[in-house]
Amino acid sequence: MALLYKIDTNKDLENQKKFTQLNQLVSYDLAKVNDLIKKKVKNHIPFIEIVAKHLINAGGKRIRPMLCLASAKLCDYKGKKDIELAACVEFIHTATLLHDDVVDNSNKRRGVDTANKIWGNKGSVLVGDFLLSKSFELMISIKQSNVLKILSETASTLIQGEISQLLTNNDFSTTEDSYLEIIKSKTAKLFSTSCQVGALISKKPKIYSNALNSYGVNLGMAFQIIDDLLDYKSIESETGKKIGNDFNEGKVTLPIIIAFHRGNNEERNFWIRTIQKKQKKSGDFEKACNYINKRNIIDDIQKRAVHFGSVAKDALEIFPNRKEKKVLLDIVDFIVNRNF
Repeated sequence: MALLYKIDTNKDLENQKKFTQLNQLVSYDLAKVNDLIKKKVKNHIPFIEIVAKHLINAGGKRIRPMLCLASAKLCDYKGKKDIELAACVEFIHTATLLHDDVVDNSNKRRGVDTANKIWGNKGSVLVGDFLLSKSFELMISIKQSNVLKILSETASTLIQGEISQLLTNNDFSTTEDSYLEIIKSKTAKLFSTSCQVGALISKKPKIYSNALNSYGVNLGMAFQIIDDLLDYKSIESETGKKIGNDFNEGKVTLPIIIAFHRGNNEERNFWIRTIQKKQKKSGDFEKACNYINKRNIIDDIQKRAVHFGSVAKDALEIFPNRKEKKVLLDIVDFIVNRNF
């Protein structure tokens, strides 16, 4: 495969430190969140606990609960509701992953076999529903109507976003604007909620909750744009990033949308055959990467992510300069420049 991108190891390590700083900021509370999650998935039906723990223990950045905890710290919150809220957003996220893997017929998640591959689609969907129910239990336990409202709306919006993405699979009438609306629903909404609730439980003035909402939604947009780009960004093997999944599943994400519109007739026919007609053959993914590289798409998509990252940073300027703010600003750079 042609190498489209070569990692600058020093830059990558420097970027990783920014994520580590966020982890360190919330590590004490994050341990409590993980304990609460384990407690909530315990069940008298062993199958539920086994499937839930399979995905929960498979790794993942825990970026959403960490953002929830860090945002609460930024707003000087001193209670315990942030622990429950962080667990709640992680339950919502984990439930959507279980459902996504069924919809996408995925066999791997974070390098391990998916729950649907091991236990089948029916079990995965039902355990996903179980995790959603646990998220609603935690929402109610907060006993704060504005928090319950935003979290329940978020769960609904995520599902709508996933449905919209499903309907755009293999569909080249999808525009960049449509793509952005989809990722705003399916990804950015949970990011924004994870950040905004920190201000709500702190009883901060609306100007601060609105700022954290803007920060979160733009950070989430950058996150998903980079996530979709990484599927076509050939990188050195030590990163462990498995590429080509979106291409194999026929997802019309931003790299393909731009490549289709910029391509000549030969290139468009290639995209129609491989994505729309689902007729793939050996070497097609390598050809897809070469077309994307040829049209300078990686750099241009990176610039789009940088734009959303800049908007996210500007949203935090209303907060006083302190450690929590710096960590949240730095995590924007981590998201935009990450390679995994």
